[in-house]
Amino acid sequence: MLFGGCGCLPVAGFFADAAGLCAGGAGFISAMVAAMAHRRQEAEVLMPGKSPPVVDRLAVRILTDNVVINFVPGEKREGLTIERGHPPRPNPDEKPRHAPMGEWGLSMHAQSSRNGEERNILVDFGYTPEALLNNMAIYGFDPAAIDAMVLSHGHYDHFGGMTGFLSANKGKLRPRLPFFVGGEDAFCLRRNATGSFGAIDRKAINEADLALMMAAGPAVIADHGFTTGRIAQVSFEQPLLPTKEIVGIFDGFGCYPEAMPPEKNTGQYISDDFDHEIATNFVVGNRGLVVLTSCSHRGVINAVKQAQAVSGVRKVLAVIGGFHIVPPLDDTYIRRTIEAFREIDPAYIIPGHCSGDRFYDLARDAFGDRVIHSAVGMRFVFEA
Repeated sequence: MLFGGCGCLPVAGFFADAAGLCAGGAGFISAMVAAMAHRRQEAEVLMPGKSPPVVDRLAVRILTDNVVINFVPGEKREGLTIERGHPPRPNPDEKPRHAPMGEWGLSMHAQSSRNGEERNILVDFGYTPEALLNNMAIYGFDPAAIDAMVLSHGHYDHFGGMTGFLSANKGKLRPRLPFFVGGEDAFCLRRNATGSFGAIDRKAINEADLALMMAAGPAVIADHGFTTGRIAQVSFEQPLLPTKEIVGIFDGFGCYPEAMPPEKNTGQYISDDFDHEIATNFVVGNRGLVVLTSCSHRGVINAVKQAQAVSGVRKVLAVIGGFHIVPPLDDTYIRRTIEAFREIDPAYIIPGHCSGDRFYDLARDAFGDRVIHSAVGMRFVFEA
């Protein structure tokens, strides 16, 4: 059995395990940890009672999503500019050779500014590097400008484009670029109803000279945003469990047993509780939170409430990403989610990826044009 590269870093927080470890085969891993100690980077932890970062402006670009929508004009709302479509060709008469690609997956670029300083955070990588790199090129995304990356959870439709992206941008990314995950659990091998669902390539992360940040607790990202840390189950939600996971290292991939809870270390595939899933968040002036849910396996309402709890900010400006409200969840469940959203009262609800068509239809009935359909290339610009 082979062990992939190590380099993980525990981050303390509300729900963090103070004894976070980077573990594998005893002697081999101990030597590797010592050899790689210089590669580690501490994260600024969002501690209880500490105010979160506040930005003046936030622009969220959808780089990868299930849907491409063309020929719909952009628009302006109160404190929100919605950009649609893609940049025009220099010569309109020339036949197009590149077009935005949609696929089953999600990747988002969050560009924030505060006091004239800009930060760029890449959240997730979509399903394939081909779609991600194609769309990045079309929308003029510069990987060299990235200040941090966040991987929300260990599902292929969110990390599948990662290795290809890192390979294509070798030498372009900043050294020791922070790479946030919600815990060792993210690296476990997973499978769904059709078979293997892959595992994150830890070796690729290390070879790209990234600083792997284990953010089990809420942590500040690039001085402007913050992660939720582990998402507590505090609402009525009963999230679906579409995959199973197994603890261990197999052919260099997987999660280190010593870094996992003993109850998960059974030697067998067990139900995946997504305990490692995290959301990415920003506070835009006094207008409130923008929550990038990614996939909401722990429940979209739970994700929003977690962001509120760790930040102390109750007002929600927007919720963007996958909400994971799909069959067998029925209309009764969906309407309960809508009522929970009504209590939270976000200014904008922007579902995409795995949110479910039925949720979108019923949410539009309930909230009207406060609900905006996400699509590849769309850019949502929030002003303080």
